[in-house]
Amino acid sequence: MARVFTQADGKRLGLPGRSSLEIVSGEKGSRAVTLRLVELAVPKPGEKPRAPHCHRDFEECIYVLAGQGETHADSGVYKLKTGDTIVLPPGEMHVTRNTGDAPLLLLCFFPVGDVAAGTQEPAAARAS
Repeated sequence: MARVFTQADGKRLGLPGRSSLEIVSGEKGSRAVTLRLVELAVPKPGEKPRAPHCHRDFEECIYVLAGQGETHADSGVYKLKTGDTIVLPPGEMHVTRNTGDAPLLLLCFFPVGDVAAGTQEPAAARAS
């Protein structure tokens, strides 16, 4: 049966370096999809950038809703702007950073119901 998931019912995640709202996930009843709305603020002067992370067994697909930034990955640095999409393969260390003067708004799709179980962060927190 089809289901509608509203942004208002999304779960706020306490992930380092970004504001993340999980709209669809296994916790919400999805078998194999996680969808997150992520906002990266304009970095403050002297602010330490977030370290890269990876998803061991699944891809991440990021669509840029608004703003501009860069994804730093094992395979290179990729400039992103509104309307761009990047797909990161399993196991590739990566981090997306805001390089603009306005918030960077991203829609992040994962083909699994539980992102945290397959994500490796360098810090104690395990999330994406």
